[in-house]
Amino acid sequence: MSTVAVIVVTWNSAGVLPGFLAALPDGMAGLDHRLVVADNDSADDTVEVLRTLAPNATVVETGRNAGYAAGINAALAAAGEYDAVLICNPDIRMRQGCAKRLLDSLGHGVGIAVPLLYEEGHDTPHRSLRRESSVLRALGEAVIGNTRAGRFPALSELVTDPAAYRRPTRADWATGALMALSKECLDACGRWDESFFLYSEETEYCLRARDLGYATQLEPTAEAVHLGGDSQVSPRLWTLLTLNRVRLYRRRHGPLATAAFRAAVLLRETSRAALGRPASRAAAAALARPGSLDVTPGP
Repeated sequence: MSTVAVIVVTWNSAGVLPGFLAALPDGMAGLDHRLVVADNDSADDTVEVLRTLAPNATVVETGRNAGYAAGINAALAAAGEYDAVLICNPDIRMRQGCAKRLLDSLGHGVGIAVPLLYEEGHDTPHRSLRRESSVLRALGEAVIGNTRAGRFPALSELVTDPAAYRRPTRADWATGALMALSKECLDACGRWDESFFLYSEETEYCLRARDLGYATQLEPTAEAVHLGGDSQVSPRLWTLLTLNRVRLYRRRHGPLATAAFRAAVLLRETSRAALGRPASRAAAAALARPGSLDVTPGP
């Protein structure tokens, strides 16, 4: 039987871990798995909760708030031998058989498989599939909004077509709350990029995998509930998300294209700031600040 390393990165996650651990047996049904948790110096009872509720788990204490990608790398280094990896946020609740369906969909060019995600209390799947960033897509989102622009592939990163979430669908990248990765894909791509403290690390990894011939694909028969985060409402986190989005674009394009992309994203955030969105106001101010893309993000 294949061995699956279940990788979780925690930071002050004591409140959500019991639910994750309670759902884990059903989610991993039919699979031999090993739980490996990297804790980024939690100030709450995260480590104690793990040792009480999951005494057989491998717990790696990084000793600092090292970021999500660094936590993944630390956990992978401690995982031993495995045939595939499942990378999970601690606020994920896998439904029955989720992991096996994801793993079964790997191969034949698919290196990363993602499930159908539901937000807590919602019956409609979360739109988790994305296209690669472009200047035109950034402008489309700025002018007419993600949801409306999403109906036109050239004008938005967001994949909104309901049919795409009813069948196995390949995308440039996908929300990274829960991902299955083949060992072949991991071996080819190597370590996660720790220069992205939080946000865009999964985008960068999916695009890197795609460039090496490993697609990201939605498996709609695999389902999970995502309790969600606060990036949509926290000015600090939204600013980090926005800056990292432009930083990643800069990695893959020249200075003129990057300047145009940054201007399009700034237009989006400025327009939303004018509507009274504090998170966009903070992001727009950071984007407009010279040198903001060159500052290494941190906690």
